[in-house]
Amino acid sequence: MKKILVVDDQPDNVFILQDRLENVGFEIHTAYDGKSGIKKALEVLPDLVLLDIMMPGMSGFEVCKFLSEEESTKDIPVILLTALTSTEDISEGFEVGAFDYIKKPFNKNELIARINSALKFRESKQILIEIEKIKTFAATVLTANHEIKQPLTLINLSLSAIKRELTKEEVVKEAIEKRIKYIESAALEIINVLDKLSAIKKPTFTEYLNNLSMIDLGKMKVNENESKDQRKLE
Repeated sequence: MKKILVVDDQPDNVFILQDRLENVGFEIHTAYDGKSGIKKALEVLPDLVLLDIMMPGMSGFEVCKFLSEEESTKDIPVILLTALTSTEDISEGFEVGAFDYIKKPFNKNELIARINSALKFRESKQILIEIEKIKTFAATVLTANHEIKQPLTLINLSLSAIKRELTKEEVVKEAIEKRIKYIESAALEIINVLDKLSAIKKPTFTEYLNNLSMIDLGKMKVNENESKDQRKLE
């Protein structure tokens, strides 16, 4: 059941909206001023907010701006309920992050249609986000496999060489030390690749094969503080 938060300082308006929306299957939460509306939104994390503009103390514009900038609520669509119909008012609503607006008095069918439209938009956006996460995960695995395969092969070959050397009657210490250096170098290369992958904040993709992508480690964006911390440890 989708959750809708109704924020309006007029109890009659809240009652009407709650009655109409509960009758079509929505779970309704209510607030009667801007501050309590923000508090309720943070607690409930609704799927959509119906927000009156003209409220004492904290206007709907201010509430909408807060919700659109807060990390936990920024993806929740906000529909403004307003008697203000000037171009400036409507423009201000969109500037502070509103998804849509409905003029008062509103028509029930229009209200439901706009709510459903906003909810479908949010669902589509969430699907795209999940697809992007899957794409990033797949690219990370592919990149790690591609970048690590060669040093792992070198480690494997070096270990085989050391084993062969140890079976000889006269073990050449220099030959073993040489292979150990290869292993150390390859291990450091693997650690470097893993550090780069774990430090990525915004990956840049590059085409690989068969519509697959890899992460371009040469163009990655990392957290500056994390990079400094890593250098200190080194």
